[in-house]
Amino acid sequence: MAHKTFISYKYSEAQQLRNNIIDALGKDADYYEGETSSSPDLTDKKTETIKNKLKDMIFGTSVTIIIISPNMTDSDWIDWEIEYSLKEITRADKTSRTNGIVGVIMKYNGGYGWIVSNKKNSDGCSSRSINQTKLYEIISKNRYNQKNPEYSCEECKTVDQLAGSFISLINEEDFLNNPDYYIENAFTKSKEINNFTITKTCK
Repeated sequence: MAHKTFISYKYSEAQQLRNNIIDALGKDADYYEGETSSSPDLTDKKTETIKNKLKDMIFGTSVTIIIISPNMTDSDWIDWEIEYSLKEITRADKTSRTNGIVGVIMKYNGGYGWIVSNKKNSDGCSSRSINQTKLYEIISKNRYNQKNPEYSCEECKTVDQLAGSFISLINEEDFLNNPDYYIENAFTKSKEINNFTITKTCK
């Protein structure tokens, strides 16, 4: 099922991946509600003007895709877009629901080593570690936050990548190969939000 989506990204380094995601969505890109090449230039606008425009884009969506890029945290807007996506906002007689959110890790310098490291646990299981300094706190706080964790291994308590976090982080190549799967996973978790301890505000 197609869902209205918003893509949050740092323009200067992730525009091409944003375009690749829209291409990968195929016909479902008709449901994309974010910025396009025909969107008005907001560069010189005041903060509140920009925020109001972004609110208009996000309000009617149900899934937010965050592009996790090396300098993402330098953006003035991404953490705010995540916060707005997580909150329930009332406008006139309509209240938005919390969006499902999925992070797409950008491939940089040929790989994901700029943020991801992998290790083999003593029991033989492999696990992945994310460099939290590359993420906004609001992302980190919404990871590994399932109230009753679903472990991929009970022995080493490895958390399932998709089920264990409200905001899952997926490598670019995996996401582009099957965007519907990851978008649907994020949407399903938004409908089961009581299974997670959610942080809805930035610092």
